[in-house]
Amino acid sequence: MDSKKYWVGFNLVKGIGAVRLQALLDHFGDLSLAWDSPADALLAAGMSQKIVANFFAVRNEVNLDQFYDRILKHGTLVLTWQDDAYPQRLREIDQPPPVLYLKGTYQVEDAWSVAIVGTRRATAYGQRVAGELASYLAQNGVTVISGLARGIDAAAHLAALKAGGRTIAVLGNGVDQVYPPEHRNLSEQIMANGCLLSDYAPGTPPDSANFPPRNRIISGLSMATVVVEAGETSGALITATFAAEQGRDVFAVPGSIYAVQSKGANRLIQDGAHPLLEMKDVLAVMNLTQVAEQRSARLTLPEDPVEARLYQSLTDEPTHIDEICAQVGLPIDQVSPALAMMELKGFVRQIGGMNYIAIHEKSAAYHVNVTSKPGA
Repeated sequence: MDSKKYWVGFNLVKGIGAVRLQALLDHFGDLSLAWDSPADALLAAGMSQKIVANFFAVRNEVNLDQFYDRILKHGTLVLTWQDDAYPQRLREIDQPPPVLYLKGTYQVEDAWSVAIVGTRRATAYGQRVAGELASYLAQNGVTVISGLARGIDAAAHLAALKAGGRTIAVLGNGVDQVYPPEHRNLSEQIMANGCLLSDYAPGTPPDSANFPPRNRIISGLSMATVVVEAGETSGALITATFAAEQGRDVFAVPGSIYAVQSKGANRLIQDGAHPLLEMKDVLAVMNLTQVAEQRSARLTLPEDPVEARLYQSLTDEPTHIDEICAQVGLPIDQVSPALAMMELKGFVRQIGGMNYIAIHEKSAAYHVNVTSKPGA
């Protein structure tokens, strides 16, 4: 039986999130051992009496084998921290969700993504901006991420699909549930050109308490978050706050000072968010103008151990090409073309004077053996 079932089991236990799951892994070394442990062992691992009681309630009530089999039979993909396919950008945030459930596909190129969020009570202006921005991003090879809600979210998803792009919906319920129910057809289209994604187990109904936490996944998956329209207490502002805490760019669309739907977005601009005045502003600020070429290069070019060695030697600090050659023990006529190819792939950037820095967004292209010299 797939050991992921134990990750799913602990995901069902109220009170066990990223921190406590890591504590269980540290203590037991394997979640299968933790699942079969007595109460005193769980207490020794740092679980409280209440959480231990929650755990035994789940363990006694849920047939884990049947529950996990049902998930797989419904075409749901389960990803955990231990999977290489777990989204790298999300992995980088503080306390990433230990388990993700997906219906559809998450692809390597989805790392180039922007979240578009906003009020459910969108104006015609807001829907137009969300649609035009999502279409523009999709046409430039950027995946659009949102929350499948009414209003701005739906406008963004629909426009990305219409433009032939990919889009991801992050849910506040299980991926086997569609909320709001009128978005069932939209969800089917998203699964065919992206995915539905949630850290809530299948069977979890939509609940108001679930939506603020899921917003940190929306921002965590994205290179930037754009708030199109948001009232002063909008959930979109929570997403923007998470994005800022995660070190991601935040954009806001300016609106009328008289419009309730624009008060939150205007406040974000006042507080330092990038004002979105043209669609190209997002790509310009994020240096995404060559995203299509970078995506194509990463997906089609072969693995290269020279590039892998160079990437491992580079850091966030500028390093001159002569020093790079010395570090890796390779001649400049071999290093220079490799760096040029890596820049096209989006893994390094030349910042002037033949100085290079690494861009830490690894893909499978660099998961190669770099312990031996090329050709060895």
